Amino acid sequence: MGTVIVVDADEQRREELRAILAFLDYSDVQVTNCDSWRQTLAASQPALAILLGGCESAERSGDVFRAFKESNVQAPIIALRLPNLSLPESVETGVLAVVEWPVKYRQLTHALQQAEVYVESRSEPSSRRSPELFRSLVGNSRSIRNVRKLIEQVASSDATVLILGESGTGKEVVARNLHYHSSRRDKPFVPINCGAIPAELLESELFGHEKGAFTGAITTRQGRFELAEGGSLFLDEIGDMSLHMQVKLLRVLQERVFERVGSNKPIHADVRIIAATHHKLEEQIAEGNFREDLYYRLNVFPIEMPPLRERKEDVPLLITELITRLEHEKRGSARLTPQAVLSLCEYHWPGNVRELANLMERLVIMFPFGVVDVYDLPEKFRSGVTGDFPRELVAELEMSYDPLAVPRLPREGLDLKEHINNLEFNLIKQALDDADGVVAHAANRLKLRRTTLVEKMRKYGLQRSDEVT
Repeated sequence: MGTVIVVDADEQRREELRAILAFLDYSDVQVTNCDSWRQTLAASQPALAILLGGCESAERSGDVFRAFKESNVQAPIIALRLPNLSLPESVETGVLAVVEWPVKYRQLTHALQQAEVYVESRSEPSSRRSPELFRSLVGNSRSIRNVRKLIEQVASSDATVLILGESGTGKEVVARNLHYHSSRRDKPFVPINCGAIPAELLESELFGHEKGAFTGAITTRQGRFELAEGGSLFLDEIGDMSLHMQVKLLRVLQERVFERVGSNKPIHADVRIIAATHHKLEEQIAEGNFREDLYYRLNVFPIEMPPLRERKEDVPLLITELITRLEHEKRGSARLTPQAVLSLCEYHWPGNVRELANLMERLVIMFPFGVVDVYDLPEKFRSGVTGDFPRELVAELEMSYDPLAVPRLPREGLDLKEHINNLEFNLIKQALDDADGVVAHAANRLKLRRTTLVEKMRKYGLQRSDEVT
């Protein structure tokens, strides 16, 4: 992901930031004081971001920031706002992002994600990215970062891309980003859902038809291949295409030539093909429903979109993005409590990001400009909530709960080791939730050393999922 350079006069804070960034999988972190940053930067190119902490005074921080600008530093700058040291206005308005100290997980990861987008947008003039880059591919999970990397690698070529993934994971979003990053971005992006069009009409939709080619063909019509000339054609749900059409599509992919229905005049196709399916095509081939030769023509560069249940750490970021989008569209707004977000992180999301987007729209309608608690969520989203009790009763039970009381042993007995592990697991999750995912703060609440908590999180598989709750 590139080097992150921490510039701060306080050695202890530098080391804390190094540890936090290392925990977030930023393995190349360089720390320096406010006088030696030039040497560190020169030895660390290219840098993903510069994290400007506190110098000896606000004026000194402003001087260092101006020196960054005068030195034509290309890396984006993220400023740290300290409780006892105000930032000069020039720094507040001139940096990419401002992060509060002590850092909060979501604020820091969002700023680093902005830095990645900024660096990518300036990497090559021929492939400039807009600030809206990957807007719909929100997330900081390892799987979604890998998807963004694959898009970068293949976008500039004309290779055929096959996007795999469950319904609602955002396969068309990937296709549009591939087109946007390519040299064809100024030409059309033309999508077609192969499963939504009857087999007898799909040939005309793809290749067009001549007047009188069949009953109802009262005029000549261009197909999607012609409409996408010079650009990209997105064949969604390619696995639902009939075998008859698969043969015709294979010929176009091989020869880059097609004819309209009712014509024998060849038309050259200068089109980049991007296909997508939720089917497992290997199984389709074994069942005789998909041609093996077409599969190998399409599967030049596969990209697999992970289901949302496998990247639950992205749920809070997606919630923020979806609500922000609704606000920009002037369709309302709402805010979710940490407990509600935690509950949504634990839901299994069979409908993936599409289901989450639908839920956010529903909550904005139900609670306009309000705060949504876990008990305001529809019942199936209340993961981890014991029973559907009235909130007043739950509050009363929580107030009367004595953590030192001796629990009753069930008549059938219990697995003591598993019970203790579950208790430890849940307490760690609660501490991380209360600390906004900041491990050092959670460790303080649990009276543990940070390294001990990190080991326990690894034991329970919390590093890449529940740390964001």
